[in-house]
Amino acid sequence: MTDFSVLDLAPVREGATPGDALRNARDLALHVEALGFQRFWLAEHHNMIGIASAATSVAIGYVAEGTSTIRVGAGGVMLPNHSPLVIAEQFGTLASLYPDRIDLGLGRAPGTDQRTMQALRRHPSVAENFPQDVLELQALLGPVQPGQAIQAVPGADTNVPLWILGSSLFGAQLAAMLGLPYAFASHFAPEALMSALDVYRENFKPSAQLSEPYAMVGVNVIAAETEAEAKYLFTTPQQQVTNLFRGTRGRLQPPIDDIEDYWSPVEKARVSAMQACSFVGTGDSVAAQLKPFIERTGADELMVAASIFDHGARKHSFEILSHAAKEL
Repeated sequence: MTDFSVLDLAPVREGATPGDALRNARDLALHVEALGFQRFWLAEHHNMIGIASAATSVAIGYVAEGTSTIRVGAGGVMLPNHSPLVIAEQFGTLASLYPDRIDLGLGRAPGTDQRTMQALRRHPSVAENFPQDVLELQALLGPVQPGQAIQAVPGADTNVPLWILGSSLFGAQLAAMLGLPYAFASHFAPEALMSALDVYRENFKPSAQLSEPYAMVGVNVIAAETEAEAKYLFTTPQQQVTNLFRGTRGRLQPPIDDIEDYWSPVEKARVSAMQACSFVGTGDSVAAQLKPFIERTGADELMVAASIFDHGARKHSFEILSHAAKEL
């Protein structure tokens, strides 16, 4: 049985505000909670006018307060941007307010560009300390040890579940070594997916948190009542990634009638490769596409992203997916 969860970047649409995006995120979380999705994650990005979840722990608290049962967390916090103590305090606070509902996914990428890293007062070399920082954070969230001089308050002994996020073999190796669940970002970087899953499962060492490997796989799902409508809605994330390759950071754009008029053949090839783990269509066709993918990857859980411009259409896409998931 594969669980389904939601990754929401709190996208800021053209003509809307970050406040609108965050309110939509909370509304979507409440919606997918009722549909039976396992968890709802937000991600840390900086200096991006189309993403409103930069203050990730604040956004998580807002969503958690508006829901009651769904797990809410970070997918993820970019740990090199922070001290482990500050993250332990933030997520310890969240875990104290919303017990047994908070997840903490950790990435080692900066989630931004070099100039913004300087604005964050971080140096690129801090990413080299990622394994040690994960261990430090884990200790700060665990039981207080005799003689421990520094404690996270709140945070100590909250034992917030940690996840390692990645799109390469490095994260897979680290998650396996530490005995932590592993989430692969194949929704935008699918190339090393199968290799990373193999490395993770073959090298996994049981830990206090996890007795056997648990792999989450990121996918894009755009579902609608007709194939044509789903393909139309999908032109929004297709434009989004095309713009990323063009070095253009903007707000989420409305769908267009013909994506072929928007991108060049070279851009189409690059975007299509990046979005290879995308499943677009009606409920039946999405289910038919997902079934062999789940069998091939052995995913314990799918983390679903859906960059759909219209909020109502995005909610309906997850409704359709929830019915398709039951068929799987």
